[in-house]
Amino acid sequence: MFGDLAVDKATGKPADAGTKLKEILEEIKLADEIGLDVFGLGEHHRPDYAVSSPEIVLAAAAGITKNIKLTSTVTVLSSAEPVKVYQDFSTLDLISNGRAEIGVGRGSFIESFPLFGYNLEDYDQLFEEKLDLLLKINQQESVSWRGKLRPPMVNQTVYPRATRNGKLPIWIAVGGTPQSVLRAAKLGLPLMVAIIGGMPAQFQPLVDFYKQQYEEQGHPVQEMQLGVHAHTFVSESAGIVDDYFTYYASQMDRVGAERGWPPFSRAQYNNGRLKEGALLMGDSSAVADKILYLHELFGITRFVAHMDVGAPPHNLMMKSIELFGTKVAPQVRKALAK
Repeated sequence: MFGDLAVDKATGKPADAGTKLKEILEEIKLADEIGLDVFGLGEHHRPDYAVSSPEIVLAAAAGITKNIKLTSTVTVLSSAEPVKVYQDFSTLDLISNGRAEIGVGRGSFIESFPLFGYNLEDYDQLFEEKLDLLLKINQQESVSWRGKLRPPMVNQTVYPRATRNGKLPIWIAVGGTPQSVLRAAKLGLPLMVAIIGGMPAQFQPLVDFYKQQYEEQGHPVQEMQLGVHAHTFVSESAGIVDDYFTYYASQMDRVGAERGWPPFSRAQYNNGRLKEGALLMGDSSAVADKILYLHELFGITRFVAHMDVGAPPHNLMMKSIELFGTKVAPQVRKALAK
């Protein structure tokens, strides 16, 4: 989830962030109770999103959950401080008894760069340097490091240390840039591919490139982790799924207006819901079938359902999560166990 806030059409004001955060905690608690594996929260610095600090919300969730892994989807590492990122998530890891992960990316929005005093001209180099530092901190307690855009570290220690000998799982999230895919493969890091439009099959060359490079770099193929993130909504009511278009289109149009996109149409929505499309919106069997289709295409080890696009009401979200955990996930697990 990103913590989307519904915007009042009459006033232009977003819904209350405090209410949304409380709803998100209820939703995470439900996801844990019904046996889902992972919950992720994105980072944004905009009026139409409630979550700017995923690690804070995830720490609150750690106290009301028992088994579910808690991750950022994603931490905008380019405009973050790697030492603090590690400390925040290692603290979360200790609170949750080893359930913390980090998803890092360059970010599809740019608000965080001026907000934290970074130059957008350094977009790529910031991510490379900060990822290098974060990985070094993750591997060793005492760190010496030097880059061009951040002061060096000389034999400095970073605490607290996470469980698993201080090492947190770190995923690289990409939107389709070959350079980002190559970076993840060279480093042997798990890859999460965001597929939020078009047809998933268009991403097959990119995924094949990752697999090829991962193996060529000498990383153990059996340890490769590959995921897909896609917009998802589950309901056994065809009418509710059809009506979800209103919520979904409102958010797509709000973001699209800033980027020069045309209005999102119902035809796009319906086409995206076809087997070959990128939207997993439908009844539990249809969503399960599509996850299995993605597994067949890519050989994924993780599927992340981005479920709150457009801020559907809390009751619909709770039902969607319930169906995802009690019907979709069991169908997928059963099919893959054969």
